[in-house]
Amino acid sequence: MTNVHKIKQDMCDIGRRIYNKGFAAANDGNITVRVSDNEVLCTPTMHCKGFLKPEDISTIDMTGKQIAGSKPRSSEALLHLEIYKQRKDIKSVVHCHPPHATAFAIAREPIPQCVLPEVEVFLGDVPITQYETPGGQSFADTIIPFVDRTNVILLANHGTVSFGENVERAYWWTEILDAYCRMLILAKQLGHVEFLNEKKSRELLDLKDKWGWKDPRNTEQYKDCDICANDIFRDSWEDSHVQRRAFGAPEPMGPNANKPAAAASSGSSDQEALIQMITQRVVAELSKQR
Repeated sequence: MTNVHKIKQDMCDIGRRIYNKGFAAANDGNITVRVSDNEVLCTPTMHCKGFLKPEDISTIDMTGKQIAGSKPRSSEALLHLEIYKQRKDIKSVVHCHPPHATAFAIAREPIPQCVLPEVEVFLGDVPITQYETPGGQSFADTIIPFVDRTNVILLANHGTVSFGENVERAYWWTEILDAYCRMLILAKQLGHVEFLNEKKSRELLDLKDKWGWKDPRNTEQYKDCDICANDIFRDSWEDSHVQRRAFGAPEPMGPNANKPAAAASSGSSDQEALIQMITQRVVAELSKQR
């Protein structure tokens, strides 16, 4: 039997963790847990997630209609419901605004791959949606192209949404992503990000498969992809205005790495980033000589 009160307590605990980490200012963020085929527990709108009590949690159906609870449900519940509709294995969804990950969503900067082992094993390629005004079904629909191949998504100019088999696991992916984005920003300030080579990257993918974590790069469909070049979601970049600006692409890796087509696949965005970097260095050197 489902212990609904215990689940509500867990949601309040995650709310406190989100707030204490600085992932949700004021009334930001929302948390849901699916407890039956047609019932979803949902945090209330206009309430700080750091101070929730179990009695604050409402119940909604799979259309978004509130069926229990004295406080109105989150205005962004449709986003959560769309994830449940697309992924029958998902039981909880967490949405918030972690600063470092959201910075990448605002910049529309793709998350570099093959840098940190934990990220390769637990996250993989992280997509960025097209921007849509939060709250409505159009906003909820922005996750549909990605939700079947990942458990965490950057919402353009907004924040993150992550999901899993329980509320603890759903929250984990957001915390891992924000910690990684912070490390990337710090490494960039030091001047360089060193990528793992293909051998070590494939070792991590092998471990991921052995431990039962799914990754599209371990499937037949993507067996020939460039495993470190964001190949899983790169075809969405143009529509979402995603482009490499701060972080260049790693050296090509994969069966087609040495073919001319692979060299071109990094795209004009990488060439533009390189040109911009060279130009900045030239200007800096000229300034020193004045």
